[in-house]
Amino acid sequence: MKGSMTDAQRPSTWRKYVKGLCEGCWGGCCTLPVEVSAIDLIRLGLTSEEEAAVSLKAIAKRLTKEHVIQAFNAKAQLFVLEQRHGRDCIYLGKDRLCTVYEKRPEVCRQFPKIGPRPGHCPHRKK
Repeated sequence: MKGSMTDAQRPSTWRKYVKGLCEGCWGGCCTLPVEVSAIDLIRLGLTSEEEAAVSLKAIAKRLTKEHVIQAFNAKAQLFVLEQRHGRDCIYLGKDRLCTVYEKRPEVCRQFPKIGPRPGHCPHRKK
């Protein structure tokens, strides 16, 4: 694969993850749809435990109107964060760094252990 470009939408092109690979990366993982739970929304300060206990559908409706989420799967109880221009996570900064890193969703904390191709990432230099 040397010389070929990684494509975030094609996990077969991803590189095996090694420690330090994130340094100077363009944040390709932040172009994937981000599924979050109510716990993640609470951590991000987008809802409260009380509101989450009452109605996840109501939260989904409100956050959709606020352009924070783009979808809600009631059966799985997962929300999908909005993406700017259908690509970047709404929390990805212009510098290609996460603007909510300390509060980031669990799926982001676990990537690339979990994801479309566990142990691999769409690494590419900025």
